[in-house]
Amino acid sequence: MLRLEAGNAQLVEVEDGFIRSTGLGADCVPPLSIIVDQLGIYFDPSRPSELERLLQEGEFGEDILDRAGRLRALIVELGVSKYGAGVAPLVRQAPGRRKLLVPGQVEDDRSVQCGGGAVSTNLELLRRVRENNPHAYISYKPHPDVEAGHRRGAIPDDLCLTLAQEIVRTSPISSLIEVADEVHVNTSLAGFEALLRGKPVTTYGVPFYAGWGLTRDLGSVPDRRTARRTLDELVAASLLLYPRYLDPVTGLPCPPEILVQRLAEGGVGQKDRPVVRLRRWQGRLNRAASRIWSR
Repeated sequence: MLRLEAGNAQLVEVEDGFIRSTGLGADCVPPLSIIVDQLGIYFDPSRPSELERLLQEGEFGEDILDRAGRLRALIVELGVSKYGAGVAPLVRQAPGRRKLLVPGQVEDDRSVQCGGGAVSTNLELLRRVRENNPHAYISYKPHPDVEAGHRRGAIPDDLCLTLAQEIVRTSPISSLIEVADEVHVNTSLAGFEALLRGKPVTTYGVPFYAGWGLTRDLGSVPDRRTARRTLDELVAASLLLYPRYLDPVTGLPCPPEILVQRLAEGGVGQKDRPVVRLRRWQGRLNRAASRIWSR
């Protein structure tokens, strides 16, 4: 990297898109959307990105905003999130209490390292949420890659439950958002998914959707972000203009509406390849070893 920078080479960041696949990237399931950013990258608030430039300077016509609204409604209806789709009706716990959802993250992920600021661990995030909301009912959802045994970020259950009322592991994130009153995140994409569903979002780091007037921001949002955006303008920039999508059935480029439908149909075209099965077994071994060493 240093040699490339010294040689004045142009560096282009390539990342998974916000609607990714049925299955985890950590399990080697290939992405069905990517982001190619020649300016920066969306999760690094220390420098501009093409997405930030779209949100700061872009003009959005009526046609694309109408399309963004329809896409948002389709995502909510089908329960689509980054790693798949599904809606499972949940019974709301502790009726009468304000309910907060706190999604965990992979602690060594670049989005946390670049955008988390003073919050670098899931435990610190939970502590801050509890300090700011002493009487709320808090549900904590560990990140799927951490639960799969591949990445850092696990909190021992007994410690987690000193700050949260419950740990939720198997329910779809879309369903958890639906029964929450608010979603509190560091830089998690779950905050963006909560905005799509009309939920109040508090950010403790600086995700790409912070600073545009749609979230309550406790992190150090860059002074560059001065524009105020509507939700459909955020959707248009983030889901229609910024990523590129692949149809898992035809293998050809496609619009996000097609990919959302494919994911809702059950991941058509996603094969459980040997490397995916191997990674899942590796994750199980990692989890077992972690439990042994933590005793």
